[in-house]
Amino acid sequence: MTAPGVVTDSNGFFHPLGDHAGASFQIDGQPINDQQSKVFSTQIPLNALQGMEIVTGAPAAEFGEKTSLVVNATTRSGLGQHQPRGEVLGSYGSFGTDVGEANMGLGTDKIGYFFALNGLRSGRFLDTPEFTPLHAIGNNESFFQRFDLQPRGNDVFHVNFYVARNWFQTPNTLDQPTQDQRQKVVTFNIAPGYQHTFNSHTLLTVNPFFRRDNVHYYPSPDISDDTPLTISQTRHLTNFGFKADLAYSEGKHNLKFGTQIMGTRLSEEFTAGITAFDFNPVCLDRTGNAIPAPAITNPANCTRAGFLPNPDLQPGLVAIDLTRGGKLFDFNARGTPKEYSGYIQDSITLGNLTVSPGLRIARYDGLSQATGVQPRIGFAYHVKRTNTVLRAAYSRTMETPNNENLLLSSFTGAAGITDVFGAFSQNPIEPGRRNQFNVGFQQALGRFVQVDGDYWWKFTRNAFEFDVLLNTPITFPILWRKDKLDGFGIRVSTINVHGFSANTSLTHGRLRYFGPETGGLIFNAPLGNVFRTDSDDPFNQTTSVRYQWRRNGPWAALTWKYDRGQVAGVGSLEDMFGLTGAQQAAGGFFCGNRFAAPDNPIAACPSGNAGTTRLRLPANDEVANDDTNPGRVAPRNLIDIGFGTDNLFMAETGKRLLLRFTILNVTNKAALFNFLSTFGGTHFVPPRTYQGSLGIAF
Repeated sequence: MTAPGVVTDSNGFFHPLGDHAGASFQIDGQPINDQQSKVFSTQIPLNALQGMEIVTGAPAAEFGEKTSLVVNATTRSGLGQHQPRGEVLGSYGSFGTDVGEANMGLGTDKIGYFFALNGLRSGRFLDTPEFTPLHAIGNNESFFQRFDLQPRGNDVFHVNFYVARNWFQTPNTLDQPTQDQRQKVVTFNIAPGYQHTFNSHTLLTVNPFFRRDNVHYYPSPDISDDTPLTISQTRHLTNFGFKADLAYSEGKHNLKFGTQIMGTRLSEEFTAGITAFDFNPVCLDRTGNAIPAPAITNPANCTRAGFLPNPDLQPGLVAIDLTRGGKLFDFNARGTPKEYSGYIQDSITLGNLTVSPGLRIARYDGLSQATGVQPRIGFAYHVKRTNTVLRAAYSRTMETPNNENLLLSSFTGAAGITDVFGAFSQNPIEPGRRNQFNVGFQQALGRFVQVDGDYWWKFTRNAFEFDVLLNTPITFPILWRKDKLDGFGIRVSTINVHGFSANTSLTHGRLRYFGPETGGLIFNAPLGNVFRTDSDDPFNQTTSVRYQWRRNGPWAALTWKYDRGQVAGVGSLEDMFGLTGAQQAAGGFFCGNRFAAPDNPIAACPSGNAGTTRLRLPANDEVANDDTNPGRVAPRNLIDIGFGTDNLFMAETGKRLLLRFTILNVTNKAALFNFLSTFGGTHFVPPRTYQGSLGIAF
């Protein structure tokens, strides 16, 4: 979250260089390109990681599929730990949050074993659409273990095994008082690895892998409690394959070439039905209010009954409107997208100049087919006199479709399904083709401060985003005709100076998407030809300051986050009048001294003194523009603080007592991540949150 070019979002998501879910994780050589979060495949726990390298610039040729951010992570090992080392930690905090963590590693020079066991329960598991959490309990359990074998110096084997389970309630709005929808995610992963050192110049690495995610979404026990939709889902995603490469280093060259072959078995079952008569009404009364009229399913019959036809009716949804005699929409499909790729890259040192050419060729064979020839090249020049590094790069990438709900999202344009959801295109979601340009610098300011900056431009044909199903965690990959993205990321950091250290990340993004759209289950009106997604953020910054007394003494830290405001799902103040009282209240809508309430919406404002406290919206539709002047979430400042010690009694050897206390959102700021977004729904930032931790390290 502190990397330059990364914008934070709800539920732990982030937008790297303008892309939602445009990140790939390389965990001990295993490539993971599917989403890693609470609501998708459960991510590996932090206490299982030895270290991370984050790449937000031009991707090397060995990385494909999702390239806006690459995380190279190395897990912890017990190899060489002749005495057991580990930690046991317990935490308790706001919203009834209980956390338990334990990890340990031990081994010899030839055999090592490490495990990490984690559990969490919280009354605010996901970010909620109301400031006060409603129906938001969840828990997570995970177990990671790594086994290492080094029978001789030239050969190293390891096996990573990981299993995790997420269970949570879908947070409700005040419009859903009795809804009880829930989701369960079970993740299983096994990834062996092998390295052989031929000599001091040549290294072979082979990484087979198998990962499976089982996702179950449950409707309320009584589906009449679900509003405005009742939804159920059973989805399986099984990813398998291997990656192998040979690295050679000699003289001016650091060469690597290899291959990656993988398949993803998908199984999707999905049902949905409308339970609220005013969600897609066929008829309206003379004042524009929805009429139940369960017997009228054809708008042509509204006038005969004394009503008006609804001009915004989506005719296809009438078939699944349970309030008008419809039946549940039922979808069931299987598929296995596959991808084959090979790559070669080099890093050539020519005095003060480093040249990094590369080429990746990939074949995608899924619901659509494509072959991508992806040349990449980067230059870095070190100006020794000023201690400056100047760099520039070009990358051609093939972005592959997201796998979560890919089948249903691709088939919404097929015969029969398009009659329900009204998708624009009958084509499956295709890979995207991107040209990316980066220019940047790194500058040392004396001995203590370093500045790193990067400006990026990305131009994509077939640009990906996600369509969220109302405020549920269910999302569908969608495709826009093209995008034009640009922005910058700057990071200023210091070394440790007498216990003090600090870093600041500054990010700007301008993200323009062009229709039409393919796929997804968008229930609202299609967006215009050119628009900004909720990833668009004019400016945000994160500043962290830390002080530690002596080498192993107590520490204190402060983090300040400022966000100018991402694009909202309403374009102007006029749009607020058509929302429910609960939605208006979430946006802080007011007319003069009167604020909207869930049971007291504002239908008109004769005085003209209307506004919002949590949104920044143009005054009328003539001023509002989806591209040049979209409505936005209001700017927010958030302060987090923490203090504690990793060695309470400052023991030089033996057991250490850990004590920590954190406060998030110290000022209890009521602010939004997003609001009624087609791509993210509505989510508040967490209220003031306390957490205390006590543990022992040995």
